[in-house]
Amino acid sequence: MPEPGSHQYDVARARRRKEHSDEGMSDEAADRVTQRELQRDNPPRRPADDRAEGPLGERPSGEPGGKGRERDREGGGIHLRSSTFNDHDVLPRWCSKDGEDIAPTLEWDGVPDDAVELAVVCADPDAPNGTFLHWLVSSLPPSVDRIDHGEAPGRAVESRNDFGEYGWSGPMPPVGDAAHRYFFHVFASNRPLNLGAESGLDELYRALADSEVARGTIVGLYQR
Repeated sequence: MPEPGSHQYDVARARRRKEHSDEGMSDEAADRVTQRELQRDNPPRRPADDRAEGPLGERPSGEPGGKGRERDREGGGIHLRSSTFNDHDVLPRWCSKDGEDIAPTLEWDGVPDDAVELAVVCADPDAPNGTFLHWLVSSLPPSVDRIDHGEAPGRAVESRNDFGEYGWSGPMPPVGDAAHRYFFHVFASNRPLNLGAESGLDELYRALADSEVARGTIVGLYQR
Protein backbone atom coordinates (compact mmCIF):
# COMPACT_ATOMS: atom_id res chain seq x y z
CA MET A 1 0.00 0.00 0.00
CA PRO A 2 1.45 3.46 -0.82
CA GLU A 3 2.56 5.80 1.92
CA PRO A 4 -0.01 8.30 3.30
CA GLY A 5 0.34 11.69 1.66
CA SER A 6 1.65 10.32 -1.62
CA HIS A 7 -0.14 10.67 -4.96
CA GLN A 8 -0.55 6.89 -5.10
CA TYR A 9 -2.20 6.96 -1.67
CA ASP A 10 -4.69 9.63 -2.80
CA VAL A 11 -5.51 7.59 -5.91
CA ALA A 12 -6.06 4.45 -3.82
CA ARG A 13 -8.28 6.38 -1.41
CA ALA A 14 -10.41 7.77 -4.25
CA ARG A 15 -10.77 4.33 -5.81
CA ARG A 16 -11.82 2.69 -2.54
CA ARG A 17 -14.32 5.44 -1.79
CA LYS A 18 -15.89 5.01 -5.25
CA GLU A 19 -16.14 1.24 -4.72
CA HIS A 20 -18.01 1.79 -1.45
CA SER A 21 -20.28 4.38 -3.07
CA ASP A 22 -21.05 1.92 -5.87
CA GLU A 23 -22.14 -0.57 -3.22
CA GLY A 24 -24.74 1.90 -1.97
CA MET A 25 -23.03 3.65 0.93
CA SER A 26 -23.87 7.27 1.59
CA ASP A 27 -21.04 9.78 1.05
CA GLU A 28 -20.56 10.07 4.80
CA ALA A 29 -20.40 6.31 5.34
CA ALA A 30 -18.10 5.80 2.34
CA ASP A 31 -15.68 8.42 3.71
CA ARG A 32 -15.71 6.86 7.18
CA VAL A 33 -15.22 3.27 6.02
CA THR A 34 -12.49 4.23 3.53
CA GLN A 35 -10.60 6.13 6.22
CA ARG A 36 -10.85 3.16 8.60
CA GLU A 37 -9.58 0.74 5.96
CA LEU A 38 -6.64 2.95 5.02
CA GLN A 39 -5.69 3.42 8.67
CA ARG A 40 -5.85 -0.34 9.16
CA ASP A 41 -3.65 -0.98 6.11
CA ASN A 42 -1.20 1.81 7.08
CA PRO A 43 -0.68 1.50 10.85
CA PRO A 44 1.75 3.86 12.59
CA ARG A 45 5.32 2.61 12.49
CA ARG A 46 6.26 0.98 15.79
CA PRO A 47 9.68 0.86 17.44
CA ALA A 48 11.40 -2.49 16.92
CA ASP A 49 10.75 -3.57 20.52
CA ASP A 50 7.10 -2.49 20.55
CA ARG A 51 5.23 -5.75 19.93
CA ALA A 52 1.66 -5.75 18.69
CA GLU A 53 -0.70 -7.51 21.04
CA GLY A 54 -2.46 -10.67 19.95
CA PRO A 55 -1.76 -13.13 17.13
CA LEU A 56 -1.48 -12.09 13.52
CA GLY A 57 -4.55 -12.44 11.36
CA GLU A 58 -7.14 -11.35 13.90
CA ARG A 59 -8.57 -8.86 11.42
CA PRO A 60 -9.01 -8.93 7.66
CA SER A 61 -5.84 -8.07 5.79
CA GLY A 62 -5.09 -7.46 2.16
CA GLU A 63 -6.53 -4.82 -0.07
CA PRO A 64 -10.12 -5.53 -1.17
CA GLY A 65 -10.01 -6.34 -4.84
CA GLY A 66 -11.03 -8.65 -7.63
CA LYS A 67 -14.51 -9.96 -8.25
CA GLY A 68 -16.75 -9.03 -5.37
CA ARG A 69 -13.94 -7.18 -3.52
CA GLU A 70 -13.50 -10.08 -1.10
CA ARG A 71 -10.69 -9.89 1.41
CA ASP A 72 -8.13 -12.65 1.12
CA ARG A 73 -8.97 -15.79 3.07
CA GLU A 74 -5.76 -15.79 5.14
CA GLY A 75 -6.65 -12.36 6.43
CA GLY A 76 -10.09 -13.44 7.64
CA GLY A 77 -12.18 -13.04 4.48
CA ILE A 78 -15.46 -14.92 4.17
CA HIS A 79 -15.96 -17.22 1.19
CA LEU A 80 -19.51 -16.57 -0.04
CA ARG A 81 -20.97 -18.79 -2.77
CA SER A 82 -24.30 -19.96 -4.17
CA SER A 83 -25.61 -23.20 -5.64
CA THR A 84 -28.12 -21.07 -7.58
CA PHE A 85 -25.66 -19.01 -9.68
CA ASN A 86 -21.96 -18.45 -10.21
CA ASP A 87 -20.15 -15.22 -9.38
CA HIS A 88 -20.81 -12.59 -12.09
CA ASP A 89 -23.27 -14.94 -13.83
CA VAL A 90 -26.98 -14.52 -14.58
CA LEU A 91 -29.55 -15.02 -11.82
CA PRO A 92 -32.36 -17.43 -12.77
CA ARG A 93 -35.72 -15.89 -13.64
CA TRP A 94 -37.39 -17.54 -10.67
CA CYS A 95 -35.37 -15.24 -8.38
CA SER A 96 -36.90 -12.15 -9.99
CA LYS A 97 -40.13 -10.23 -9.42
CA ASP A 98 -41.24 -11.48 -12.85
CA GLY A 99 -40.76 -15.07 -11.71
CA GLU A 100 -41.29 -16.80 -8.37
CA ASP A 101 -39.57 -14.03 -6.39
CA ILE A 102 -37.50 -16.50 -4.37
CA ALA A 103 -34.05 -15.63 -3.05
CA PRO A 104 -31.08 -17.70 -4.25
CA THR A 105 -29.45 -20.07 -1.80
CA LEU A 106 -26.33 -18.61 -0.18
CA GLU A 107 -23.70 -20.39 1.86
CA TRP A 108 -20.38 -19.33 3.30
CA ASP A 109 -17.40 -20.23 5.47
CA GLY A 110 -14.44 -18.43 6.98
CA VAL A 111 -16.33 -16.43 9.64
CA PRO A 112 -13.76 -15.15 12.18
CA ASP A 113 -13.86 -16.48 15.73
CA ASP A 114 -14.51 -13.02 17.15
CA ALA A 115 -17.68 -12.45 15.10
CA VAL A 116 -20.84 -12.05 17.16
CA GLU A 117 -23.33 -11.21 14.40
CA LEU A 118 -23.71 -11.66 10.65
CA ALA A 119 -25.73 -9.61 8.17
CA VAL A 120 -26.68 -10.50 4.59
CA VAL A 121 -27.42 -7.90 1.92
CA CYS A 122 -28.46 -7.80 -1.72
CA ALA A 123 -28.43 -4.42 -3.49
CA ASP A 124 -28.45 -3.16 -7.08
CA PRO A 125 -26.08 -0.19 -7.65
CA ASP A 126 -27.24 0.15 -11.27
CA ALA A 127 -30.83 1.17 -10.47
CA PRO A 128 -31.96 4.42 -12.17
CA ASN A 129 -32.35 6.41 -8.95
CA GLY A 130 -29.35 5.09 -7.06
CA THR A 131 -28.59 1.90 -5.19
CA PHE A 132 -31.72 -0.18 -4.65
CA LEU A 133 -31.96 -2.48 -1.63
CA HIS A 134 -33.49 -5.89 -2.35
CA TRP A 135 -32.69 -7.70 0.89
CA LEU A 136 -31.24 -7.01 4.32
CA VAL A 137 -31.07 -9.71 6.97
CA SER A 138 -29.37 -9.01 10.31
CA SER A 139 -29.13 -10.58 13.79
CA LEU A 140 -27.75 -13.78 12.27
CA PRO A 141 -25.61 -15.71 14.78
CA PRO A 142 -22.07 -16.46 13.58
CA SER A 143 -22.84 -20.19 13.64
CA VAL A 144 -25.23 -19.77 10.67
CA ASP A 145 -23.47 -20.69 7.42
CA ARG A 146 -26.26 -20.67 4.83
CA ILE A 147 -29.68 -19.31 3.93
CA ASP A 148 -31.77 -21.59 1.73
CA HIS A 149 -33.99 -19.73 -0.73
CA GLY A 150 -34.43 -16.78 1.62
CA GLU A 151 -35.53 -18.86 4.61
CA ALA A 152 -33.63 -16.97 7.31
CA PRO A 153 -33.58 -18.35 10.89
CA GLY A 154 -36.48 -17.24 13.05
CA ARG A 155 -34.32 -15.02 15.25
CA ALA A 156 -33.09 -13.04 12.24
CA VAL A 157 -34.39 -9.55 11.41
CA GLU A 158 -35.48 -9.00 7.80
CA SER A 159 -35.69 -5.28 7.11
CA ARG A 160 -37.96 -3.43 4.71
CA ASN A 161 -36.47 -3.29 1.22
CA ASP A 162 -36.87 -0.54 -1.36
CA PHE A 163 -40.02 -2.16 -2.77
CA GLY A 164 -41.55 -1.47 0.66
CA GLU A 165 -41.66 -5.19 1.46
CA TYR A 166 -39.99 -7.13 4.27
CA GLY A 167 -37.50 -9.80 3.33
CA TRP A 168 -36.42 -10.67 -0.20
CA SER A 169 -37.78 -8.89 -3.27
CA GLY A 170 -36.10 -9.98 -6.47
CA PRO A 171 -34.70 -8.11 -9.48
CA MET A 172 -37.00 -6.06 -11.68
CA PRO A 173 -34.75 -3.71 -13.67
CA PRO A 174 -36.22 -1.48 -16.38
CA VAL A 175 -36.96 -3.34 -19.61
CA GLY A 176 -34.18 -2.75 -22.13
CA ASP A 177 -31.48 -1.85 -19.59
CA ALA A 178 -28.13 -3.56 -19.81
CA ALA A 179 -27.76 -6.27 -17.19
CA HIS A 180 -27.86 -4.87 -13.67
CA ARG A 181 -25.44 -6.13 -11.02
CA TYR A 182 -26.84 -7.55 -7.79
CA PHE A 183 -24.25 -7.50 -5.01
CA PHE A 184 -24.77 -10.15 -2.33
CA HIS A 185 -22.70 -9.53 0.79
CA VAL A 186 -22.30 -11.33 4.08
CA PHE A 187 -20.74 -9.14 6.77
CA ALA A 188 -19.30 -10.27 10.11
CA SER A 189 -19.37 -7.85 13.04
CA ASN A 190 -17.59 -8.19 16.37
CA ARG A 191 -20.50 -6.61 18.21
CA PRO A 192 -24.30 -6.51 17.82
CA LEU A 193 -25.47 -4.30 14.96
CA ASN A 194 -28.82 -3.50 16.63
CA LEU A 195 -30.70 -3.09 13.35
CA GLY A 196 -34.47 -3.15 13.14
CA ALA A 197 -37.11 -3.92 10.56
CA GLU A 198 -36.97 -0.33 9.26
CA SER A 199 -33.17 -0.13 9.04
CA GLY A 200 -31.56 0.36 5.64
CA LEU A 201 -28.12 0.35 4.06
CA ASP A 202 -26.99 3.59 5.69
CA GLU A 203 -27.79 2.24 9.15
CA LEU A 204 -26.01 -1.01 8.35
CA TYR A 205 -22.84 0.69 7.09
CA ARG A 206 -22.76 3.04 10.05
CA ALA A 207 -23.00 0.08 12.42
CA LEU A 208 -20.25 -1.76 10.53
CA ALA A 209 -17.88 1.21 10.34
CA ASP A 210 -16.09 0.27 13.56
CA SER A 211 -17.13 -3.36 13.96
CA GLU A 212 -16.67 -5.18 10.64
CA VAL A 213 -14.16 -8.03 10.92
CA ALA A 214 -14.78 -9.82 7.59
CA ARG A 215 -16.99 -9.90 4.54
CA GLY A 216 -17.71 -12.03 1.49
CA THR A 217 -19.30 -10.98 -1.79
CA ILE A 218 -20.79 -12.57 -4.86
CA VAL A 219 -22.42 -10.76 -7.79
CA GLY A 220 -25.40 -11.87 -9.86
CA LEU A 221 -26.59 -10.32 -13.13
CA TYR A 222 -30.14 -9.83 -14.42
CA GLN A 223 -31.87 -7.98 -17.23
CA ARG A 224 -35.36 -7.91 -18.79
